[in-house]
Amino acid sequence: MTILEFFLWSLLKVVVVTVVLLLAVSYTVLLERKVVGRIQNRWGPSRVGPFGLLQTLVDGAKLFLKEDLTPIGVYKPLYLLAPIIALACSLISIAVVPFGAPDVGGPGINLFQIANVNIALLIILGVTSVSVYGVALAGWSSNNKYSLLGALRSSAQMISYELALGLSLVGVVLRAGTFNLRNIVEQQAAKGFLTWNVFGGLQILAFFIYLTAAYAETNRSPFDLPEAESELTGGYHTEYSSMKFAMFFMAEYGNMITVSCVATLLFLGGWTSPFANLHWFPATHNPVLLAFASLFWFVLKVFFFLFLYIWVRGTLPRFRYDQLMNFGWRVLMPLAILNIVGTSLWLAYR
Repeated sequence: MTILEFFLWSLLKVVVVTVVLLLAVSYTVLLERKVVGRIQNRWGPSRVGPFGLLQTLVDGAKLFLKEDLTPIGVYKPLYLLAPIIALACSLISIAVVPFGAPDVGGPGINLFQIANVNIALLIILGVTSVSVYGVALAGWSSNNKYSLLGALRSSAQMISYELALGLSLVGVVLRAGTFNLRNIVEQQAAKGFLTWNVFGGLQILAFFIYLTAAYAETNRSPFDLPEAESELTGGYHTEYSSMKFAMFFMAEYGNMITVSCVATLLFLGGWTSPFANLHWFPATHNPVLLAFASLFWFVLKVFFFLFLYIWVRGTLPRFRYDQLMNFGWRVLMPLAILNIVGTSLWLAYR
């Protein structure tokens, strides 16, 4: 493959993955509105298109055409930069996520991954930690006390729970001996779900710590204190409208998808089947069927996590802020450290 061919192939993958991710964000919003509607004994969107499937496209067009207001007194450079940082971090993280089996398209062709790097997990953690700047700068530059309070809440929350989230992954990395997401998945593929990290890898405690910290990291219920409407009139994005508000909205759902992808890769075997040595089609060597099978299992697991996100939102009430911080520092952090010590002792014993 020549340099030009490699560049064009990489550019094509970037475009396809970005479009698919944005569509996934759009229809995750629809899924949430429908599922929460059912939980609350109502229909959810049902008028625009069959089963309301075109509702999110109409909502996107409404936000795009809506008047873009900029309040007097904002610090305009950072006010405009904040939503760009939030959305960019959300989109960049997906670049190192493998969606399916490697080399399906032929030797040297990574059909289901934009970039296969050995420190992929560190890149995801680093990029997602930068996204707190988007939220903090949005609240500070808005020249609004409610926005500033929402930004301070969010910064403290995201930094606190990021520690527990990062520590929860140390046990998985210790077992795998690598930060490469593809290698971590391949080490879980030997005996189906029995060798997934959440079961055979004895990382079930780490899994629940990660899941809880991920809810807080993405500002989702019951950890949605930065956007507490009854207290902050909308939180850090109170002064944003039109597409600038939509960029924060898209960043939140994009982060949900990224977090679900990482959980799938690290704890549930990624694109591998839960049945030993089988994809969706047993004993097949057809590359097209293998590609479909690996993608099917990956998407199904990610969908499970997204549904869990929505189910939790429709079930649990919001924490008080003191409860939020106490739970992060006094419960999740000690448990994450305990998991690291336990995993280290287990590996040393083996």
